[in-house]
Amino acid sequence: MEEKEMNLEETEVNELDELKKSLLAEKKDIFAEMTTEKIDAAYEYAKGYMQFLDNGKTERECVYEAEKMLKAEGFKPYTFGMKVAAGEKYYYNNRAKSFVAFVVGTESLENGVYFTASHIDSPRIDLKQHPLYETEGIGYLKTHYYGGIKKYQWTAIPLALHGAVTKRNGETVDVIIGEDPTDPVFYISDLLPHLASKQMSKTLSEGIGGEQLNLISGARPYSDKAEKDAVKLNVMKLLNDKYGIVEADFLCAELSAVPAFTARDVGLDRSLIASYGHDDRVCSYPSLTALVDVKAPKHTIMAVLADKEEIGSEGNTGMQSQVYFDIIAELAKSFGVSDAVVRANSKCLSSDVNAAFDPNFPEPMEKMNSCYVNGGVVITKYTGARGKSGSNDASAEFCGYVRDVLDEAGVIWQTGELGKVDAGGGGTVAKYIASKNIDVIDLGVPVLSMHSPYELVSKVDVYMTHLAIKAFFEA
Repeated sequence: MEEKEMNLEETEVNELDELKKSLLAEKKDIFAEMTTEKIDAAYEYAKGYMQFLDNGKTERECVYEAEKMLKAEGFKPYTFGMKVAAGEKYYYNNRAKSFVAFVVGTESLENGVYFTASHIDSPRIDLKQHPLYETEGIGYLKTHYYGGIKKYQWTAIPLALHGAVTKRNGETVDVIIGEDPTDPVFYISDLLPHLASKQMSKTLSEGIGGEQLNLISGARPYSDKAEKDAVKLNVMKLLNDKYGIVEADFLCAELSAVPAFTARDVGLDRSLIASYGHDDRVCSYPSLTALVDVKAPKHTIMAVLADKEEIGSEGNTGMQSQVYFDIIAELAKSFGVSDAVVRANSKCLSSDVNAAFDPNFPEPMEKMNSCYVNGGVVITKYTGARGKSGSNDASAEFCGYVRDVLDEAGVIWQTGELGKVDAGGGGTVAKYIASKNIDVIDLGVPVLSMHSPYELVSKVDVYMTHLAIKAFFEA
């Protein structure tokens, strides 16, 4: 009798376990799910990504790196009006600030374009048009910060100057100062704790003002005979010697201060990557590598690397520009099909990052609906603020489609929201794509310390994003 009861209890437990497995969602352990070979592949993949980060600290430099990468893979420049054919590979360099690459598929374009949209701009500190001045024997460059930053994080760290200057003769020169170990760096000073009692009584957002983010550019006068602006003159002379520019050329310049850090492994196990600019180059790079890896795709596949996302996707290089959809329209025209039909059948991954749960700062996060480091690529159904304001909010059907694609490819994924309801919020380019009658959902990498000068991601999450985009392109 006792043995029968024990067998009955064991059967009930087994049935209960099976019921749980079939009905309840279970969080996957990425390192248990991945083979040693895949983990090694993720670490190897990270090397190329880290090099991309170091070489591409501005959108111009990212475009240059993307163009170089795709040229080596046989992609050709695209111009409007070109006739294209199945299997051909093209890229479009939009004003050296945004980039589109695509491979023409074997099936009818009427079945839609499958594309990713990520962005290659990151928060930074731009120079004003009249930046150069001197006070109390120190030369400075005045700035205007770009995107959402915590201003205090940008003081007392080494900064490099990147960008381009167009001279009066029409020549544009590229500027990079502060990356080579022999280069000088720039610097924003802060108060010492001994004298900062008033500053430290302020809120974090008030501790450093926007007009205090002035770069120290020098402190040596041109000569002892130059009494006024001698340091300023010396700084300008050095810039003129190296780049042939004069002060008036700052009016026609795009110069940005970015952290003079390189991408580095974090942790004794080297499982994480610290770098400036993960948001959103951590999705841009996998979009490019996935595009390259897919051979002879069925669908026409495309990777869009847009500019200006951090300030609203404005301008002719931001995602609100018509240029990206003009390319789709031109492809439709080339094949004699309806642009409206192509867009209606197209699918897009708005490939952007999400905020990883930070155990050090758990308060603004909601654990059940957060994404986690080493949780795999994150699908974000909706972004926005408060009542989903400014969000695309993908449909159930498209969510289901993307889930099935990832599951069939063995991609480890998770879902996430950007913190607790009413705690804040943010947006992506998804809503601009959806406005063109295209199905779109956000998918990307969980990031710690987002929008800081030195952000943090997991190598396996980056690799899963590459595999997710590749699976989407091959679907």
